[in-house]
Amino acid sequence: MGPRRTRQRAAILEALADCRDFVSARELHALLGSAGVPIGLTTVYRALHGLERAELVDVVRDEAGGRYYRPRPAAGHHHYLICRCCGLSVPVDSEDVERWAERLAADSGFTGVEHTLELAGVCAGCLPTATEGEPPCRQVSHVPSDRRTSRD
Repeated sequence: MGPRRTRQRAAILEALADCRDFVSARELHALLGSAGVPIGLTTVYRALHGLERAELVDVVRDEAGGRYYRPRPAAGHHHYLICRCCGLSVPVDSEDVERWAERLAADSGFTGVEHTLELAGVCAGCLPTATEGEPPCRQVSHVPSDRRTSRD
């Protein structure tokens, strides 16, 4: 049984669907506020946790442990390659990962194994050139966080 359908959860799912990549609860709260949706940050966190438990969103963590959310595709559980600089996320074919996890569980005598796999790198748009040195995210002026949610 999924989470109870509320106006707030519907607004959150709609806002998530409009995001190109993963977003934090705070970013989502700001998006909802700028769209005129009256909702508290605590409600956003609570709704996201419920949507996660209902397997309606995918969640990744950044290096500091922050959680970022994205609607789960109808096909179910996915894995993503995420740019450490701009937050761009690209779904990857995860059948090999799923087979590996199943084999590892069976070889180890475990059942009911769940897994989280996070792949992070630097996307082509953030790669440094010979004259720039470090990727944009490592330079003083960072890629704005709104790139994570903008549509091209």
